[in-house]
Amino acid sequence: MRGEVLHYDEEQGFGFITGADGNRYTFTRENLRAETAMPKGTAVEFQPGGGQARDVFSIAAQTAAPVVDAGTSAAQPQANKPSAAAAPQAQHFGRASEPAEPTDLWGYFWRGVTRNYFNFAGRARRKEYWGYCLFWTVCLLIIGGIGLFTDTDMGHFDSDVSAAVTVGLCGTFLLATFLPSLGMIVRRLHDIGLSGWLCLLILIPTIGSLIILVFALIPTQARENQWGPVPAGIRT
Repeated sequence: MRGEVLHYDEEQGFGFITGADGNRYTFTRENLRAETAMPKGTAVEFQPGGGQARDVFSIAAQTAAPVVDAGTSAAQPQANKPSAAAAPQAQHFGRASEPAEPTDLWGYFWRGVTRNYFNFAGRARRKEYWGYCLFWTVCLLIIGGIGLFTDTDMGHFDSDVSAAVTVGLCGTFLLATFLPSLGMIVRRLHDIGLSGWLCLLILIPTIGSLIILVFALIPTQARENQWGPVPAGIRT
């Protein structure tokens, strides 16, 4: 498959490629067919698999003009030499202009409630998990505050429908974020090499939540496991 390098850290030997299929793939120095510079925008060919690019090589390096023998006619090198107009064409294709996936706390939360709303596959690093938890809590507090203000303004605390708006808003938010929150726990368990079914421990009163908390604090497995490659931003 063809792709384009989004980022490559030569010191760490780790980078990302956007494939012609629009998906992002990770790769390491060991995945390069020949160790060479991979600046952003380099057009490459690679073998995709499990979210990782293997056997990566630069298209520009492969299409360089071959060396000709001294006895070859002068017209032959000109025929093999790529034209100046054709050379840049391999540099951009597909969704190469699409920015890399966010690795900031808000970006992780927003992706969790949008693209990963029903995602129970793959892995989630500690920063992604706690970024989601942070903004989930902030949103719940804001929604609860709006509900309390509304209930107070409408005098609900002096009637039989005490805190009706607060309960309704908070309940709706909890229901709306149940699946993405469960998916985040499952992917966090995958990231440390555990089965996602362990999320059912949360059903055990008190102790279950504490066990999940301990799992959420364990560092990422800095290698590919059965649930996918190392998440973006982790140094291997």
